[in-house]
Amino acid sequence: MSSSPHFIFDAHLDLSMNAMEWNRDLTRPIEEIRRREQGKTDMKDRGNGVVCFPEMRRGRIGICVATQIARYVKETNPFPGWHSPEIAWAMTQAQLAWYRAMEEKGEMKQIRTAGELKAMADLWLGEPPADAPIGYILSLEGADSMITLGHLERSYADGLRALGPAHYGVGTYSPGTEAEGPLTAKGRELVKEMDRLGIIMDATHLTDEAFWEAVELFQGPVWASHQNCRALVPAQRQFTDEQLKHLFDRGGVIGAALDAWMMVPGWIKFKTRPEDTGVNLQHMVDHIDHVCQLAGNSLHAGVGTDLDGGFGREQAPMDLETIADLQKVPPMLAARGYSETDVANIMHGNFLRFLEKNLPA
Repeated sequence: MSSSPHFIFDAHLDLSMNAMEWNRDLTRPIEEIRRREQGKTDMKDRGNGVVCFPEMRRGRIGICVATQIARYVKETNPFPGWHSPEIAWAMTQAQLAWYRAMEEKGEMKQIRTAGELKAMADLWLGEPPADAPIGYILSLEGADSMITLGHLERSYADGLRALGPAHYGVGTYSPGTEAEGPLTAKGRELVKEMDRLGIIMDATHLTDEAFWEAVELFQGPVWASHQNCRALVPAQRQFTDEQLKHLFDRGGVIGAALDAWMMVPGWIKFKTRPEDTGVNLQHMVDHIDHVCQLAGNSLHAGVGTDLDGGFGREQAPMDLETIADLQKVPPMLAARGYSETDVANIMHGNFLRFLEKNLPA
């Protein structure tokens, strides 16, 4: 196994949400971000953040799928969110403006085409400079901020290349985590419009019923950006082996997530602590290994950490101080018998090939 750090592709980070709602300057060192949050209690993870650009560069996480996220919630929805689709849309546009500001500053570079992807991958697979821009593919997590299908086409023009119809609870287009049921009528129209535009469908967060309906309606490329295995953690948020096999058949890739309640069974949110369960990066490797064993190869497993998705060290593996500690994963895979080629597939290759095939030329 090579001792040099691996280039890592992270298929799910909520960077703009952290900037706009958590007020985190991700260009700064992680110690400074944590220090400025000391004593604050408005968010559960204050002072525990693990993601910033310096740590991403240190860990060679050179390309990510970066989200816009703004959940619209009706009065009957118990989850936090915005009280109208228009407010939610406006928040996604503020998040887009932050990405543009990061591009102007040289911190990030948007990837819209297969050619742009190759150029950014070549940079990070080589010897990138210390201040190399982080490439990002724009994704929308949860479709409720789409006021109309016309807004989806506008977003595609802005570079949106992936979309997950569902998030938490009952949504405009689909129910999601901790809810039940199929796609709504609007959801079925959304899926068809995604197909027409060539937007990747992110199956993450879909209910079982909505999953099977969506993958039957949608003829385009499907992935699960941040998704673990129900065989290891029996809860609705994870995918069954049957769902995983369908994604394999479609050429999909499953990004292993690092939210602790998805990694080990029996986690009670906001109560269980990492030390209560011993959760560590080996549990992430367990989920990756399950995907590979089920597929019979290493061609469908990837990394989609979600490490800034509203949690930090208090709900992450014990042996992860920052996102840079993803570099601990390749030796763990090697110790389980994965070849150098397998490890490269999992750490970046599978998602890169998926995008090379499915982004506009």
